[in-house]
Amino acid sequence: MLPATHPVRLLADTSSEPVLPGTAVLRLETTAKRTGTFDGAWWPRTRDLKSQLSGLLTALTARLGPIARVGLDASDWDETPGHLFVDGHLVRIDWSAVGDNTMIVTRGDQDHFLFLVIPPETGIGPAHAAMVRAVQDDNADSAERILASTGIPRANRSDVPQSSPG
Repeated sequence: MLPATHPVRLLADTSSEPVLPGTAVLRLETTAKRTGTFDGAWWPRTRDLKSQLSGLLTALTARLGPIARVGLDASDWDETPGHLFVDGHLVRIDWSAVGDNTMIVTRGDQDHFLFLVIPPETGIGPAHAAMVRAVQDDNADSAERILASTGIPRANRSDVPQSSPG
């Protein structure tokens, strides 16, 4: 397993480059139809949010500009902090309990990017397939449908202790 400090690789096209844990795929041109369409996909290495999210946000900030907020599912992570400082910039973290394997990244007041979040324990083949499918221009499938169709089982995270946002 790669160390948690390994930098996040942003791939605009996953067809020719290897996908490893920690990879994020970002569609650099969003589609006109935003409903049900992912702008990217992320495969964190672990469920330790602080070690995983800061690297992703640094990479996204380099491409998108400053990130204001991130919306995540609390059941997917070991801890649920209310914010992170990324490169000296405060990023607010909003938590939900929807269990939908998604992340919303907000830049500015109304600029939202929807990401599929691949469970860390996923194998390389299924993770690659799910990431490619998520960023296809014609994809309108939910995260649940993408994960199921690529052989990624739904994680049972009820055993994870939750801390209060703060």
